[in-house]
Amino acid sequence: MKKQARLALVAHDKCKEDMVSWCRANKEFLGQCELWATGNTGRVVTDETGLTVSRVSSGPKGGDMEIGAKIVKGQLDGLIFLWDPLSPQPHDPDIKALLRVAALKNILVATNIRTAGSIIAELSRHHV
Repeated sequence: MKKQARLALVAHDKCKEDMVSWCRANKEFLGQCELWATGNTGRVVTDETGLTVSRVSSGPKGGDMEIGAKIVKGQLDGLIFLWDPLSPQPHDPDIKALLRVAALKNILVATNIRTAGSIIAELSRHHV
């Protein structure tokens, strides 16, 4: 029996619409996953798609670090992090730390919609 995939969703403000669209397009698969998100991303995804998403704090208020801690503890299989490369973020050190720990722990990471689809393909082979 395959175990349930555990996936984190994070999207900067300018990318939240893309995250919602991606979640709608992949709702059947995501509905079978344990989903985690930073506060505002989780709220928007839940409100717009009806998916069940457990939420941590918003990114600037420590949510990126909370997601990072879940990665360190082996509690996540993948991270979809739609970030805005053209806007400076006040919590940039937290963002870099989150991506660093994801790389160190060798989990699946997508930073755009195209690579997010690859994560679905990979997770579906091993989970759900």
